Amino acid sequence: MTILSALSHVSLGTDDLERSERFYTAVLATLGIVILERIDDVAIAYGRQFPEFWLNLPLDEKPASVGNGTHVAFLAPDRASVDAFYLAALDAGADDEGAPDVRPHYGSRYYGCFLRDWNGHKIEVMHGWADH
Repeated sequence: MTILSALSHVSLGTDDLERSERFYTAVLATLGIVILERIDDVAIAYGRQFPEFWLNLPLDEKPASVGNGTHVAFLAPDRASVDAFYLAALDAGADDEGAPDVRPHYGSRYYGCFLRDWNGHKIEVMHGWADH
């Protein structure tokens, strides 16, 4: 069996699972990513073929927090999907951290954007692959 991904999944904490679900269901749909699993009222998993991106209430019952220097990057099938994600995220209440554009310092084929969700988590969506 060949495994292509280096990661099994990524989880982000939230203090309001319903609000996070509304936000991510709307924006991830632009990338063909849907809810694949739920665990009671504490976690939701999104993905294309398997649960890769989780939203969850912190298990220690303390407030969720944002990691300084941490972000999650989603792969888009094309530039139009990056643009669609960006607009959907802004419409759903995200903060702009960098509009869709080429960024040659990430590679000659890179096209992406950066946002912050309502929790403050930094989110990147990109198409193309870094060539360095």
